[in-house]
Amino acid sequence: MQDRYVGTVLGRIRLRVDGTGPAMLFWPSLLMDGTLWSAQAAHFAGRFQVILVDPPGHGGSEALDQSFTFEQCAQVVEHILDDLQIDKVHVIGNSWGGMIGGTFAALHPERTGIAVLMNATAAPAGLRQKAEYGILVQAARLLGGIRGPLKGPVRDAFLGPTAKRDKPEVVATVNDLAAEVDVRSGMHAVTSVVPRRPDQRALFSKIRTPVLVVAGGEDKTFPVTETEEMADAIPGARFVVLEQSAHLAALESPKEVNALIDDFLADQGIS
Repeated sequence: MQDRYVGTVLGRIRLRVDGTGPAMLFWPSLLMDGTLWSAQAAHFAGRFQVILVDPPGHGGSEALDQSFTFEQCAQVVEHILDDLQIDKVHVIGNSWGGMIGGTFAALHPERTGIAVLMNATAAPAGLRQKAEYGILVQAARLLGGIRGPLKGPVRDAFLGPTAKRDKPEVVATVNDLAAEVDVRSGMHAVTSVVPRRPDQRALFSKIRTPVLVVAGGEDKTFPVTETEEMADAIPGARFVVLEQSAHLAALESPKEVNALIDDFLADQGIS
């Protein structure tokens, strides 16, 4: 894979790009970077141009100094496509990335192929989630990052019993990526994606591109019912539950996720 940097409305964004063919862009969850999608990149790069995004304020992308809107995140995708001279892209996102994949599909239908929205929601954050993430933000500021006692709450939010019991490599990856997040930059992202998250159900009702929505049966952050509600808001969306995955399905169950995307592409006549 080759690194590439693109100037956007939310600063310089680091991409990892591989393969040739139709473009497929992957945007990860909060506190993760583009390597969340390594298994998908390896699987699809033989047929597609794979673009792994380090989202604003994460990984090798420029640090954030303020909060942002979801429309600005959709602009980031637009700027990436313009820089790479791509007319249309398949958008695959997890959590934050799933929300932005839906935003982009709704606002830019002419540039969207299929969209795969995983472990995501279209609803605003409830009081409990706002409180939990508010505590996390304050604790991370005091500790100077997501380390020590904060690793447990992050693991609990992202991973279910199957991964914590049977997949130590997944647990280690989550610990390592979360610990690398610049606390000030990351907290601007958390604030934007959690307490300030918009209600996108009306917007998502305007999506006309083919959409696959994937929920994790063990996801505590966005339970199956919440992700299914998002799917219900999108006309014609297909809804699937991965029973032994939690909030990071692409990392926890890569073979199953790759197969779901392959099948959905095939059903749309895309090989």
